[in-house]
Amino acid sequence: MILRVTFLGTGTSTGVPLIGCQCRVCQSPDTRDKRLRSSVLVEIFFGEKAQLSLLIDAGPDFRQQMLAYGIASLHGILLTHEHRDHIAGLDDVRAFNFLSSKPVPVYGEQRVLNALQKEFHYAFSDYNYSGLPKMALFPITCEPFLIQGVRVIPVRAAHGRLPILGFRIGPLGYLTDASSIEDRELEKFLGVQVFVVSTVQRTPHKTHFSLSQAIDVATRVGAPQSLLTHLSHCLEPHLELAGTLPPGICPAYDGLVIELPFKGDV
Repeated sequence: MILRVTFLGTGTSTGVPLIGCQCRVCQSPDTRDKRLRSSVLVEIFFGEKAQLSLLIDAGPDFRQQMLAYGIASLHGILLTHEHRDHIAGLDDVRAFNFLSSKPVPVYGEQRVLNALQKEFHYAFSDYNYSGLPKMALFPITCEPFLIQGVRVIPVRAAHGRLPILGFRIGPLGYLTDASSIEDRELEKFLGVQVFVVSTVQRTPHKTHFSLSQAIDVATRVGAPQSLLTHLSHCLEPHLELAGTLPPGICPAYDGLVIELPFKGDV
């Protein structure tokens, strides 16, 4: 089996470029500095065709990302937390409803699912018609769970004072919007081949890892390859930033695709 991860977005909550900004990152001609809101597609291949497609987070750029990468099937959406840059695109699951005639499974902590029911109240009302987005909500905790036989391991972290989840799926570890994580939770990532961790800037931040903190977390996980995501325009342009990082750590970018052998037994 093969696990393929596609970075659909690697930007912070404002995206990059920031509206109206004239800084050298926002004005960069390098396409790797054009960053939609953070999201990844994780696909499991048992042959030439993906048998399982999981999306982690569905922010405001969800529709654009689905169109850009030709995504026509989702078996589930995993939510790290309820901030709008991670959920605001869920109204557009309607297109997947039209294609499959089924609600899209959405997995999140009960607090997060409650927020969805408030934010998208019309989707969960008693009044039903064909144009409403349809989501099947599945509450999760920090305990591992299965989606079509594939084990997903939630990992507890904190986004300032807000509890959030990272995820491990086989050889992939994904942790975004974190500012702290306990050792016992970080240990859940040990042994991954690729570790994705977020940072927004070099200097300290109340709700996100600084660059040095993200590097420290990646070093502790010890994956052969670590990738930085949720990047803001406060960091250097892609090539310049990449040149300052330790071996084995590099900035991700929109459109990056990585394939990993997957035994399915983690």
